[in-house]
Amino acid sequence: MRSPLPVGKIIPRVLTLVLALVACRQFPETKPSNDLERQGREIFRYDTFGDEQFWTDTARLHDIVAKDIEPLEALGLGLKVDMDRLNLAKFLVHNPFSTGGTRELLRENAVVGVKATFDKAGNITRIGITCALCHSTVDNALLPGIGHRLDGWPNRDLEVGKILALLPAFTDAQRAVLRSWPKGTYDPRFNFDGRSTPLTLPPAHGLARVKNETYTAEGPISYWNAYVAVTQMHGHGDFSDPRLGVSIVQEPDMVTPKLAALRAYQHSIARPPTPGASYNRAAAARGKVVFDANCARCHVEATLTDNNDGTLHAPSETGMDSAYAARTTQKRYRTTPLRALWQHAPYFHDGRARSLADVVDHYARARRLQLTRGERRDLVEYLKSL
Repeated sequence: MRSPLPVGKIIPRVLTLVLALVACRQFPETKPSNDLERQGREIFRYDTFGDEQFWTDTARLHDIVAKDIEPLEALGLGLKVDMDRLNLAKFLVHNPFSTGGTRELLRENAVVGVKATFDKAGNITRIGITCALCHSTVDNALLPGIGHRLDGWPNRDLEVGKILALLPAFTDAQRAVLRSWPKGTYDPRFNFDGRSTPLTLPPAHGLARVKNETYTAEGPISYWNAYVAVTQMHGHGDFSDPRLGVSIVQEPDMVTPKLAALRAYQHSIARPPTPGASYNRAAAARGKVVFDANCARCHVEATLTDNNDGTLHAPSETGMDSAYAARTTQKRYRTTPLRALWQHAPYFHDGRARSLADVVDHYARARRLQLTRGERRDLVEYLKSL
């Protein structure tokens, strides 16, 4: 009769079996097709652009993480864990219910969008953030918040405002504003003018043929990448826009040389395929007829936006709130290119439409569309299919 295996050997085998059972991906991973895209993927996922200068030296984020943030609290704040970088056995050994578990996840580089450096004693000495913090999520294959990485999917669970409100770099009044931001939103002007009109974090997939990627079409993707990297992530680099009165020059420039590769990778991320069971195909076919008759004047051609021709719209044209547009250089909104709508509610720049039915009802009112209840339902099914 065989003697039983010691517990020390059983646990790793059980964990290996568990990980094998959840190894299959629900959605295909974006695979770079050339060296530039591969370089861009590394930048998107892991490059901080030297922003540790702010998050460590000024914001003291590393102190807060080391002392106060346990794994369950991190997941509650919407942070995600990449299970493909997770050594589950080591994580469990370091107590998954303590700050030691958080440090282990960071040591394994498994926290999506957060990078930390450690000294020989295991203390966090530097911490920074990457593009993936807001523009990647996971498929929850192992547990909610823990799964295979999904680049380009907006992290609509991320409590950006609540995370920032933990930092001593902000005043009490600023923290109160930050805590009011809904999850999955961020205001990219707050640190300039102190006003607050948080935007839903946009998807970063399906951008290849879209000329201006932001809600107000202020520039192409590399413009916005530079703006965010330097002025929001606080990376060490250059950004200048006379329209905003912003001119930041820092040596060495750790941002500009990486923009081409970052753009190449972002353009390679296709929109995720729509699960066939998530919508009614017959209704969607009828909905396309409704869409073509009522929506296709602005949502044009394959990109489903007229902004590729430079068109912008006053907020009043579509019943949008004007508060954010008024803080931007264009004062108007672009027509949103519609892609993978089924997976990134809420909708509109400010997230006011909680569902696609709310989107259709809004435009029916704002544009005085004479749609029956059945046509509205069919239009929703078509939007789910995009």
